[in-house]
Amino acid sequence: MVESESLLNDGTVAVLYGVALAATAGGTATVGGITGSFLLTVVGGIICGGLVGGAVLLLAGRTEDHLVEITFSTIAAYGSFFLAEHFHVSGVLATLTAGVLIGNTASLGAFSKRGRDAVVWFWEYAGFVANSLIFLLIGLRMVTQDILSVIPLAALVVFLLLLGRAVAVYGCCGLFAGSGRRVSAPHQHLLFWGGLRGALALALALGLPADFPKHDTIVSVAFAVVAFSVIVQGLTITPLLKGLGVMPKDSGVKKPAADLDR
Repeated sequence: MVESESLLNDGTVAVLYGVALAATAGGTATVGGITGSFLLTVVGGIICGGLVGGAVLLLAGRTEDHLVEITFSTIAAYGSFFLAEHFHVSGVLATLTAGVLIGNTASLGAFSKRGRDAVVWFWEYAGFVANSLIFLLIGLRMVTQDILSVIPLAALVVFLLLLGRAVAVYGCCGLFAGSGRRVSAPHQHLLFWGGLRGALALALALGLPADFPKHDTIVSVAFAVVAFSVIVQGLTITPLLKGLGVMPKDSGVKKPAADLDR
């Protein structure tokens, strides 16, 4: 549930960011223009992702070589993104759609069991590398930035983000309170506090044009917000899980002495 919400959240934000930036640059920042552009971007991205993902599934069913299947998944990821960007729609949503399509078609048998495991491991490592590079780049960038000067502004932004997060999580969950899809209170608290900001926020901030108003301030505040998210929220998420009873307080797995020696 947390991971699915994160994907939907990140994809939506990336699309809104691109649409708003394009509308501002083109001088068409009207409600109707932004809404129409948003819908076109979303629908176009989903269509591109579905086409590429479907084509990859057809090809993947002809082999059981896990290396070839990893290659197909790479083609699905980057092929859907570049196809969508070519038509000026959302590359992020295209890749997300292709991933969802491929990841939820186990019953079709397009990917072998070994291939599916290999694909998961490959992309888990690729995601780790991508996140590490983003944080490395922002660290190199921030060496020359005056972080202390934006702390008051960053604190205000953190407060507003947490407030918005609370309204979104508890408000949406409240709509399903009386149904079979209701989300328990502990899981709602987990969704609220678990909304960490990371690589996407930094990448979008760094992607702003160099001549964008208050460019350096925006980048510095984004870094400060991500630092708060990772350090404060990240380090307290395990105690929160235990406090809410979602994770047993004694959840450590005791390894045999032989394993510890190794």
